[in-house]
Amino acid sequence: MGQIQITNMRFYTYNGVFSEEKTLGQQISIDAVVHYDIENKVKDDDLTTTISYATIYEIIREFVTHHNFNLMESVANGALNLLLEKLPMAEKIQLSVKKYSVPIAGVFDDIIITVEGHNA
Repeated sequence: MGQIQITNMRFYTYNGVFSEEKTLGQQISIDAVVHYDIENKVKDDDLTTTISYATIYEIIREFVTHHNFNLMESVANGALNLLLEKLPMAEKIQLSVKKYSVPIAGVFDDIIITVEGHNA
C-alpha cells in the first residue's frame, strides 16, 4: 500500500478553550498520511490516477483557517472527515494536529491529537 505524507503544514488559527487562544490565536501544525494503492493505480504519468498532494494541502488549509473549535480533537475529526469525503480513492487517512503553545502549567514540547479514518 502506497502513501502520500505531508508533514508540518502550519496554520494560524483561533482554536482552543482559553480566552487567550480565541483572542490572540496560535500556530498549529498538521501531518497527513493518505494511504492508497499507488503501486497498482498509478501505471502512467497521469494526474487523474493519483491523489494530488496539492489538493490534500488545500482541503486542510481551507478547513482549519475557516473553522474555530474549542477542542483540537474537533479540528482533527473535521479535517479528517472532509478529506475522506473529498478523496474517495484514499483507503485510509491518518491526521495529526499539533498545538505548540498550550496555556497550562507544566513542561512539555507540544500536544498532538491523532485520528484515523477509512473509506469503504
